Amino acid sequence: MTIRYAIRPADPGAHLFHVTVAVDRPDPEGQRFTLPAWNPGSYMIREFARHIVRLTALAGQRKLRVEKLDKHTWRCGPTEEEVTLAYEVYAFDLSVRAAYLDPEQALFNGAALFLAPLGRERDDCRLDIFPPAGARAGSWRLITGLAPARGTRAGECGTYLARDYEELIDCPVQMGRFAHLRFDVLGAPHEIAIAGRVARLDLNRLQADLTRLCEAHVRLFEPRRPQPPFERYAFLTLAVDDGYGGLEHRNSSALICRRDDLPYTGMKESTEGYRRFLGLVSHEYFHVWNVKRIRPQAFVPYDLARENYTRLLWVFEGFTAYYDDLMLARTGLMSRVQYLEALGRTLSTVMQRSARLKQTLAESSFDAWIKYYRQDENAPNSVVSYYQKGALVALALDLSIRHESGGRRSLDDLMRWLWRQWRAAGDSYQGVGEDAIVEALSQSTGLDLARSVRAWTEGTRDPDFATLLQTVGIRLQRKLALETPHFALLGLQLQGGARSDALIGQVFDGGPAQQAGLSAGDVLVALDDLRVTPARLDALLARYTPGDAVQVLAFRREELHRFDVRLARQAPPRFVLEVDDKASDTAKRRHDAWCGERRN
Repeated sequence: MTIRYAIRPADPGAHLFHVTVAVDRPDPEGQRFTLPAWNPGSYMIREFARHIVRLTALAGQRKLRVEKLDKHTWRCGPTEEEVTLAYEVYAFDLSVRAAYLDPEQALFNGAALFLAPLGRERDDCRLDIFPPAGARAGSWRLITGLAPARGTRAGECGTYLARDYEELIDCPVQMGRFAHLRFDVLGAPHEIAIAGRVARLDLNRLQADLTRLCEAHVRLFEPRRPQPPFERYAFLTLAVDDGYGGLEHRNSSALICRRDDLPYTGMKESTEGYRRFLGLVSHEYFHVWNVKRIRPQAFVPYDLARENYTRLLWVFEGFTAYYDDLMLARTGLMSRVQYLEALGRTLSTVMQRSARLKQTLAESSFDAWIKYYRQDENAPNSVVSYYQKGALVALALDLSIRHESGGRRSLDDLMRWLWRQWRAAGDSYQGVGEDAIVEALSQSTGLDLARSVRAWTEGTRDPDFATLLQTVGIRLQRKLALETPHFALLGLQLQGGARSDALIGQVFDGGPAQQAGLSAGDVLVALDDLRVTPARLDALLARYTPGDAVQVLAFRREELHRFDVRLARQAPPRFVLEVDDKASDTAKRRHDAWCGERRN
């Protein structure tokens, strides 16, 4: 039996989709329908049902009573006839997580739009996608990971198929006008669509770089017989003035990037922005294996009605964050110097924040639903990133494995071992148990790393990065972060742009601002009787030396307050990684095997 869905951009100006779902042989006691509360890969309850504007039901041609049972579940009255639900959804979330529609484009995740008929989630699904009415209809195209039905040409509106509800909502759809590119990776067709205007976009460079990058990912997991675990892949990309983010899916990813980060015709050297975009692509593509197929046990299967708790996001997101830039370095899309600079920035960010001494990686993973995705002004002092610190733990494990195995094993072997477990299990796959990583490391490398893993993930101990990096010929230097004086000398971070008020966004633990009594939400107006603006603050502070006393004027709830601040005597640390020219030949060889050459 097939569940039939249809979606139309009914009123793009009002950001309204019209959706229907038809179920034959409904539950005789009253067919229930539910909408997911969250989207896999984005670990926060988002309550998509709140965007449903109105909903009606039909049994054949007659109207059917509908009762709402809870925040995202409806039940139709009993009937033996086919039941069709028709509803409108407001779509104005310009992100990769939900649904967006305007007169120029649409980008939607099925989790935000398609009601699931309870008890029928394993049935085949058919989705009819209609264009908007009027003149726009002829120029709108689409891209999705869903397979077109016979009679529908890929890239056009028509009928698309999914094996079940999970596949239906795991294949987002992008519609509108966009630049488009097709390329093959080891026999599998890939495509990328870029919506949003980009001056002189260099599609040829994108094709060459994405082909090289995607092939390297496939070869990492399948070194002997490299073959992607999907028939086709699609990158759905939205270029905006200022934005960044991605969400992984089984054979596609949704991406948002700055238009200035994309390559342009005549660009000779890769820019930092372009490397940032390639890193985003690399991250989401690595997820094809790590989290979309290799999953924590808590995600097998997903329960989309409530939180799915796991203490392992440091593996599934942190390891992915480690490999995203590492794969750029291995493929030459990022130089070794650029890679070490990126690692240094991550290390500096994590080590400068006191949260790493309060919250473990396992706790950060478990509490993602209420902390990481709901950060407030105190987050740097209380929430450690399982992305960034998880990536650093992955680095520490990789270097430890390479050193202790004499260069014979690496973290790559763990990833391949986990991949083989998924492939061998097939439909009986149970996921990675909460305590299974230590044993998986032992099985894949022959090493006992239990003490280190527990200390770094269940405790707050920092790995000895200086010693570990020396094993691959890298010298770790600790310098003082003086590039942004307001951060280094005051211990705070401003919020907003250069033209706005000097609004304090965050105050860091133990810093001069916190000790003097300044708080997030205060507006700085003067420093030693000189006016403060976001553009002038660092220039003013550059005239002072560490340890100086200054008087700060700030508004708090429209009341003027005076604060006596003693500038920090020592700036927070900044870490710089450099190649050690005096490293041993063994260290140099391991350096090449680690980030300089693809190692099968």
